Amino acid sequence: MIDFKATPYTIKSWTVLHLPEDASAGLPSRGQVMVKGTINGFKFATPLEPDGEGSHWLNISDDMRSAGVKAGEAADLSIEATKDWSEPVLPADWQKAIDTNPDIQPLWARVTPLARWEWLRWIGSSPNPATRQKHIEVSLDKLRKGMRRPCCFNRNMCCVPEVSKSGVLLKPAEITA
Repeated sequence: MIDFKATPYTIKSWTVLHLPEDASAGLPSRGQVMVKGTINGFKFATPLEPDGEGSHWLNISDDMRSAGVKAGEAADLSIEATKDWSEPVLPADWQKAIDTNPDIQPLWARVTPLARWEWLRWIGSSPNPATRQKHIEVSLDKLRKGMRRPCCFNRNMCCVPEVSKSGVLLKPAEITA
């Protein structure tokens, strides 16, 4: 187990917790890692996202906030990496693409949950709606060609445009309303 204390902060409508470098160093990858553990005693299992600088960050979920985890208040964490990846929640546009392309459904069903998470990271990596749509179209084509995982993107970058700039997680000093 990796035990540490960190303070969540807010970026737009997100509450995030940036892992200390020494805590992140104990994880098996600089990319996305599925972990299980506790935050202030609340049990969770979720992927940690890369911060784009060799560390990771945790999205503080509604359940975690309901359990008393708050931006600006230090939290106690105990985490460990796991190979048991949960199924990701599919965004509406990707679900629609799968639903309207029945040939993709069996292909999508055959890829691992980790691969599904990676496809979603790549699809969502652009803040530009046109680029996102292009990523969906390319994903469909690549799956049809038998590709099980997306290629040609930096898996160590922060792929959530709402909380990052140029693939790097925003830090509190960089946040403007």
